[in-house]
Amino acid sequence: MDTASSRALRKAQDLLIDPPADPDVSKGYLDLLGAGSDTPKNSGFIQKVWASPVGSMLYDKAQSLGRKLMTAWQEPTEWLNIPPGGVALDVGSGPGNVTAALARAAGLDGIALGVDISEPMLARAVEAEAGRQVGFLRADAQRLPFRDDSFDAVTSIAVLQLIPDAEAALSEMVRVLRPGGRMAIMVPTASDRGPAKLLSKGGARFFNQDELADRFEELGLTRVRSKSMGTMQWVRGQKP
Repeated sequence: MDTASSRALRKAQDLLIDPPADPDVSKGYLDLLGAGSDTPKNSGFIQKVWASPVGSMLYDKAQSLGRKLMTAWQEPTEWLNIPPGGVALDVGSGPGNVTAALARAAGLDGIALGVDISEPMLARAVEAEAGRQVGFLRADAQRLPFRDDSFDAVTSIAVLQLIPDAEAALSEMVRVLRPGGRMAIMVPTASDRGPAKLLSKGGARFFNQDELADRFEELGLTRVRSKSMGTMQWVRGQKP
């Protein structure tokens, strides 16, 4: 393994439930799905666009806009309180900029891993952000490949609405979070007008005001808080 993120990817393999005997890192990320994946997929227009090379660039712009909104709430790295040398996970990591921010928060001995399903997007993330502290994996958010209690912090930004089984993805994020670890998610809020209506017809899901906060509590998280900013909502919680 001679990629820029070899250290991070070795750490990722140490955290896997079922590490592959012959890991595929030929594209700079660890591919755990391969060409014959049976991963459940949304069939809507949005998901098809995101999976294409052109769509990945559009997605990159949408992700960048959404992630800039973090500063209105403070970057999640501040609240996530990643310990020095900690391990963080970015689910639906997109262009990888937040994954890299998590790694910086973890310090020189820390690691941040980004998980995404889009090969074009992972290629962009590897080119832009891969390094000794930052690694990327192609994996299913609905069935995260990591062992229980693996991460000090988990975040997911503007992605949960595109996952076919969002509840399964949330459960998986909580499962891999260590006791005392913190989780922060940003999603669009419910709307039945304008662009939101068109997006929902394309396959995106819009969450009601308290829907995610309630789900966090059902999954056993404490210190649950939510904050809305226009059509976006942050929800955060801590695993006891």
